[in-house]
Amino acid sequence: MLDIIARFANGRGFWPAIPAVAFLTVLMVIPLVLLLSFGFSDIVVSRGVIVSQDFTLDHLTKILGDRLYLLTFQRSINLSLSVTALCLIFGFPVAYLYLRSGTFARRAILIAVIAPLLTSGIVRTYAWIVILGGQRGIVNRALLDLGLIEAPLRILNTHWAVLIGMTQVHLPLMILPLIAVMTRHDKALDEASANLGASRLQTLRHVILPMSVPGIGTGATLVFTLSYTTFVVPQLLGGGNYLNAATMAFEQMVYSLEWSKGAVTSTLLLVTCIFFIGLFTWASQTTTRWIRQEGVA
Repeated sequence: MLDIIARFANGRGFWPAIPAVAFLTVLMVIPLVLLLSFGFSDIVVSRGVIVSQDFTLDHLTKILGDRLYLLTFQRSINLSLSVTALCLIFGFPVAYLYLRSGTFARRAILIAVIAPLLTSGIVRTYAWIVILGGQRGIVNRALLDLGLIEAPLRILNTHWAVLIGMTQVHLPLMILPLIAVMTRHDKALDEASANLGASRLQTLRHVILPMSVPGIGTGATLVFTLSYTTFVVPQLLGGGNYLNAATMAFEQMVYSLEWSKGAVTSTLLLVTCIFFIGLFTWASQTTTRWIRQEGVA
């Protein structure tokens, strides 16, 4: 016993990892096991107590054969990929501007990027409700005052509102990895490119962009994962009728009390999310390896 305590105190062996393993087991492993047990079980409840729980695949087969679930997951994937693409389109110029700026401008850009993360996503979503609202919304009011439209546009409670809100909420998670990767590359490569007669655009295309692939992969993974699994933004900006995989699982668990269906939906959401994480990681590593080989060649 004293030897175990001494090893734990000295940080030797696996003993220092025990608190972290116990923490992850209680907060991650056990909930996932319970989730799977509900999704693949036929549960009989009497007076609030589980009487029997038998293994079954009926819930999974019914969901896989339901076209509504297929369309819902397809919408969720398309929405998440669209948000990821928009975050990359808007985030890369900001990261490039940070790379080319001086010390003061870099601090200002970093504060502007990090500041939204200090505010709750729910608060930012409600701000978009004010901006994209009906006739009194800021966007419609500005367009009406400028005479660009004759009647208020219906933006809120649509797919476009969800796309705009999720892009703004998750944009910093794309910019920060890009900044971290861009600031690590050797500036001598930019100088060498300029000495060889390349313009800034050519240097951006052939030097900075290829070296930013790891940051793009990391940012895309973060943005896609959060966009695919969030339900707050679609619930508030999309209205009660907007349905994606996360809101479907939430409604099944909380409102319909269909725990088995909700557990299967959550499991499918988790499995597909892990698949896309692996896909983004593989694409990033493959592209980085190919770029390095081309550079050596």
